[in-house]
Amino acid sequence: MNKKELRAKYKALRQELSADEIEDKSLAIANKMLQLDIWEKTYFHLFLTIEEQKEVETEFVLQILAGKDKEIVVAKSNFDTLEMTNYLLTDNTKFQKNEYNIYEPVDGIEVPNAKIEVVFVPLLAYDKLGNRVGYGKGFYDNFLSKCPEDVIKVGLSFFEPEETIDDVSPTDIRLDYCVTPTTSYSFQ
Repeated sequence: MNKKELRAKYKALRQELSADEIEDKSLAIANKMLQLDIWEKTYFHLFLTIEEQKEVETEFVLQILAGKDKEIVVAKSNFDTLEMTNYLLTDNTKFQKNEYNIYEPVDGIEVPNAKIEVVFVPLLAYDKLGNRVGYGKGFYDNFLSKCPEDVIKVGLSFFEPEETIDDVSPTDIRLDYCVTPTTSYSFQ
């Protein structure tokens, strides 16, 4: 399937999930994540859930990161340049929803891309090679291309991988891992 077909398929599959299923599956993903070999790192970039899109609830991941005393980085998106500015999450970080229902920091301590060691990547679908399908704007591929070469990219998904994505682009950046409620896939 191509990206357009996969976006439609997985948006529809997500819409079938109840709030309880999303919460249960998200908690299972967070627990499964604990098995990954990433916890010696310090700077973790975390996407904030878009509830309207029925995304993986990242609050559980946030709690794990805080409990492990990690530096948590969150992004603010610029839809004109398709770039993200990253901010350190602190007790003083104030958030507001943008026009796409994404919670974003209003301001704060900016974190350069070079500091980021692990990125939790939102996705709609992915394949057995670690290629992913997002919403199609290219924010994460753009951002990841500016991170250190050894940054660890972890996708979070309610679903199992597709065999392949037909129209992968040379600018698409592959995942290192994808975590589902039942399995952690490694693409390294």
